[in-house]
Parts: sequence; structure tokens; C-alpha cells
Amino acid sequence: MNSRTLLWAIPLVLYLVFAWWYTNTEGPLTEQEIQRFMQELPTFGFEGERLERIRTFMENDTGRQFIMINNIDLNEDPPSVEGAPDGATASDLMGMYMEYMWPALLQRACHPIFMGVTVFDSMDIVGIENAEVWDQGALMRYRSRRDLFEIISNPEFQGRHDFKMAGLVKTIAYPLETRLYFSDPRLLLALILITLTSLLDLWIYGRRD
Repeated sequence: MNSRTLLWAIPLVLYLVFAWWYTNTEGPLTEQEIQRFMQELPTFGFEGERLERIRTFMENDTGRQFIMINNIDLNEDPPSVEGAPDGATASDLMGMYMEYMWPALLQRACHPIFMGVTVFDSMDIVGIENAEVWDQGALMRYRSRRDLFEIISNPEFQGRHDFKMAGLVKTIAYPLETRLYFSDPRLLLALILITLTSLLDLWIYGRRD
């Protein structure tokens, strides 16, 4: 293998490794996995109609990535929670919740796409009450539905989720699958590697020509 071939092979291998890790290669949830999660989730407070909606979400799995849209209204006077210091604010409680979530998310190629704080009340509301005020919003990318349920069925999640619930007045979270997603890291990484490798190729071998 000559040096020019190696110059292009290295970024290609790096990209393929990243794309393999970042992409769900296991397909949709199997019936065995669904049954396992359905047995585990009631332990964490998921029950009744909510649990049945989750079952439907799992049974309709496409195996694709999805984005969870989160609207968050923080509690200005949160209650005391076992395991949290006295006088903990909503931000403190959310931080304790995310101490578990960040490692669990990142090791599964799940991560925030966008996070921000609101600058005004809701501008347009139709068919929903008590939705005028929100504090934060976030878009969270999940590699697959399997990854989501692996995260929330972990026994460590149960205690941490109590911190989140105490820190909120209300929240809405719903998933969507992407149709147009120009900020996909796989696309961005491909463009960056192609650009950098092309410049190196031009700088090294263009001068020789």
C-alpha cells in the first residue's frame, strides 16, 4: 500500500468505525426484548395506560434513530428528595439526575442536538391547557428505542428519576423519527474528513506534480 492510498484509507476506516458505532445495527426490538422490558418497567413506576403506550412504541419499532423533544418547566420550590441535599434547587436536582444520564447516553451514541432556555412564554397554543410557561427545551438524539429502554430499565435510573420529577412542575417529551437531518454527525464527519484529506492530498502530492 503506497502512502497516498494510506492517506485516504486511514480516514475511511475511522469513519466506518464511527458510523458502525453510531448506527443501530441490531434492527428493531425483538419480541423477547419487549417482554423483558415490559417486566422490568413497572418496577420503575411505569404502569397502566402509560405502560401500554410504551408497549405500542416498542412493538412499532423501526430500528431507526429518533429525536426526543423535551419541553421543561422547572419547579421554583421543589420538595425534599431522599438522597438530595437540603434546599436543593430544581437545577441541582436535574444535575443529579443527569449525573446518571450523561454516561448512559453517551456510551450508547445518544446525545443532545440542541438545548436552550426560553426567552418568552408560548406564542401559539391550541387544544392544550397550562402550556403557556416553559423554562427550557432540548432535543435528544437516541440511537434506537432499544438504547432508550436499556437506559431507563437500569436499576440506577429509578432513584435518579425521582430527582427529575421533584425538579419539574411539568414536562412534555415525545419522539420523532428524522426525515431531514443535515446536522447528523455521520454526514458532518464525512464532509470534514473528505475536506481535510483532500487538502492534505493536494498539499503533499500536488506539490510533487
